[in-house]
Amino acid sequence: MEKNRILNIDICSVSLDDLLKTLKKGVVVTPNVDHLVKLQRDPEFYEAYSQAEWVICDSNILNLSSRLFLGTSFKEVIPGSSFLPAYYTYHKDNEAVKIFLLGAAEGVAAEAMKRINAKTGREIVVGAMSPSFGFEKKDEECARIIETVNRSGANVLVIGVGAPKQEKWLLKYKSQLPGIDIFMALGATIDFEAGNIKRAPEWIQRLHIEWLYRIAQEPERLWRRYLIDDPAFFIMILKQRFRLYRNPF
Repeated sequence: MEKNRILNIDICSVSLDDLLKTLKKGVVVTPNVDHLVKLQRDPEFYEAYSQAEWVICDSNILNLSSRLFLGTSFKEVIPGSSFLPAYYTYHKDNEAVKIFLLGAAEGVAAEAMKRINAKTGREIVVGAMSPSFGFEKKDEECARIIETVNRSGANVLVIGVGAPKQEKWLLKYKSQLPGIDIFMALGATIDFEAGNIKRAPEWIQRLHIEWLYRIAQEPERLWRRYLIDDPAFFIMILKQRFRLYRNPF
């Protein structure tokens, strides 16, 4: 599969149709600008990305930056919030696909499960769980999550607890989930499916300013990420353009 190198990761250049047809096993991560910045200073996050089989471009800004600064582009930008509904719609009649949702606030994953199953006309989502705040540091809770997922019969795990927490959790625990073929780290996607957070209108997505819409929705949580931390990405990609960038790991 064709891949484009941006800073210290290789990102797949693949269409949504081809991804749906070929995705059978592995870890799916969806890098955006914020992830690229975090990947410069978090070795555990970088290790999780390095082991992921499917690194899919989530961001129009990332795609445009790659085109402008590096002369490469992606066949398609595939946000996690678009990929999950495409995935369960594609497999709605495939009884072999069984999904478990892990993430979001209390009750949100269960609501997402109900809505997805209603859309597909079958129980494609076989389990849902919303972990407590800081669950990743609680060994007993992680053990309960693993036991619940393994008992569910699911072979696809969607985890949405935010980056880099979700990727690090998979790095640590995926070996204890032998029944799972596909692991998807999809951020706020479970919230979107539950209707807890609304996606930007399509015209905003086409203008590549969905990030501005997200700030307006969650200003206290997101303003620093988008306005303070993430602009460093543009300095780094300029360095890559002139062959001055060095992988910190």
